Amino acid sequence: MHPNPIYRKTDAARSLAFARDRGFGVLAIAAEGVPHLAHIPFLVSDDGGMAELHLVRSNPIARALKEPMPARLDVLGPDGYVSPDWYGIDDQVPTWNYVAVSFTGLLHPMPHDTLDSLLARQSAAYEGRLLPKKPWTMDKLTEETHQRFLRSILPFRLEITDIQSTWKLSQNKPDDARIGAAAHMPEGMGQGLEALAALMADPPSPKD
Repeated sequence: MHPNPIYRKTDAARSLAFARDRGFGVLAIAAEGVPHLAHIPFLVSDDGGMAELHLVRSNPIARALKEPMPARLDVLGPDGYVSPDWYGIDDQVPTWNYVAVSFTGLLHPMPHDTLDSLLARQSAAYEGRLLPKKPWTMDKLTEETHQRFLRSILPFRLEITDIQSTWKLSQNKPDDARIGAAAHMPEGMGQGLEALAALMADPPSPKD
């Protein structure tokens, strides 16, 4: 998370909604003095108090987690390089704008008999975004494939105790300079540049 408070003022509800909509992030724990990372899809509860996920059994996090452990789930949104020339004012330096939300809490291994329900809810959430395509469901699997699939992965729950976010959108610049830079973002380098440009042109209102 960026230390400048001007980028840390977005309301937690907006950050939570962003992370829920993104649905994919990097899970991190430290075990035996080594950081372990996993790139995962996840579901966030309605109240923002829990994220549900699954890991392949062979994943280092799954192997290390025998009891609840502190963990962090980072969710990255659009990002892009900002050329100083785009501000239209002198004496500026290059930077990189981005959106990131971080959940911190305790990662719990869950009973294996909760896995089927989790996978069904995850696939329903993701398939629901592909409408009018007929949603894929678990019952399309043969019983053999279904059971092999269940044996290969494990369910987990992140009990969220803190939500932090960075919405770095050139809010430290005059409005005209920020909006001018936003107009150039689609021609730049990064990921989700159109979305980043829209956010720079109209940043989220700061929390009270």
